[in-house]
Amino acid sequence: MPCGTWNKPVADGVLLGVSILDSIVIGAGQAGLSASYHLSRLGISHVVLDADDEPGGAWRHRWDALTMRDVHGVAELPGDTAPPRDGARANVAVPAYFAAYERAHRLPMVRPVAVDRVDDDDGILVVRAGDRHWRTRTLVNATGTWTHPFLPHYPGMETFLGEQLHTVDYPGPAHFLGKRVLVVGGGASAVQFIGALAPLTETLWATRREPVWRNDDFTPEAGAAAVALVEQRVAQGLPPQSVVSVTGLMLRPQEREAERLGAYDARRPMFARIEPDGVRWADGSFERVDVILWATGFRPAIGHLAPLHLRSAAGGIQLDRDGRGTTAVKDPRIQLVGYGPSASTIGANRAGRSAAKGVQRALGAVRDAPLQTSV
Repeated sequence: MPCGTWNKPVADGVLLGVSILDSIVIGAGQAGLSASYHLSRLGISHVVLDADDEPGGAWRHRWDALTMRDVHGVAELPGDTAPPRDGARANVAVPAYFAAYERAHRLPMVRPVAVDRVDDDDGILVVRAGDRHWRTRTLVNATGTWTHPFLPHYPGMETFLGEQLHTVDYPGPAHFLGKRVLVVGGGASAVQFIGALAPLTETLWATRREPVWRNDDFTPEAGAAAVALVEQRVAQGLPPQSVVSVTGLMLRPQEREAERLGAYDARRPMFARIEPDGVRWADGSFERVDVILWATGFRPAIGHLAPLHLRSAAGGIQLDRDGRGTTAVKDPRIQLVGYGPSASTIGANRAGRSAAKGVQRALGAVRDAPLQTSV
């Protein structure tokens, strides 16, 4: 059973007196903090490895113009209250919220640690980061998607003489003044970028599929139905889609001016190729642009788990409980949070509790000796 050493002092990323941890959490975003909180409450010895040098996860890297009023929402972490939805910069307010939470609950953080890979050494998981490593019986992966942006390839994109930016590089609307901007992507980020840019400069919009708009209220029932679709994919071992991708698009008050200007009506299908000064459409017509802003989403950042061979033949990691759980079917020692249906702030909190319970079950199944301690 867990030895209750989770809150021992941490030196160089190792709990003092512990050579094999009960668990390691990789990632200190919403899902990782939630998982650590629940592991702590269960008395499970663990550390949280965070690639950043300060708290905040992906929120630290959002653009300055993004305020707490603009974000979809930051759910309260377990045992706490959510930060206010005001005009504060999200890349300041959320990291401050996370930092205070880490301190208040004495979560065992180790940073900066950029995990390279996870190996299986005769039943013990070895988490490697450069010349450092940690040994653990179980693992909670909470690395999210921000570090793995998806950029599709189109013919000629390497010849473009203007700027090409992905969501992760977005510097804020002021950067685009006086530039003709092509926004590529059919998700919520693309809608938000157009909403911010269209009142300031000329925008165009290209998507692979016709956008699906929601005009009704997004009820809890509609949210549950959307999550169920993502769960179905994960249950089959398919690569997950974001919850947002199946909910449809909605315009917030801050996007109504762009709507009035007709920015969303000018959507076109994807171009055939990129040329030095713009894009060539499938019908042969040409559009000059100064900037291509790729709002093409992200993929789960799970490359470091490749040595464990968790992926199914369909390309995704199959989770238990018909896709509603967090346990990897191929290896119950591994929990994934912020993956598939838990890739939202509310889902991440729930997944953290589920993952801690999964770790507890796995430890009960594999433990046949007391926790090894250094002499």
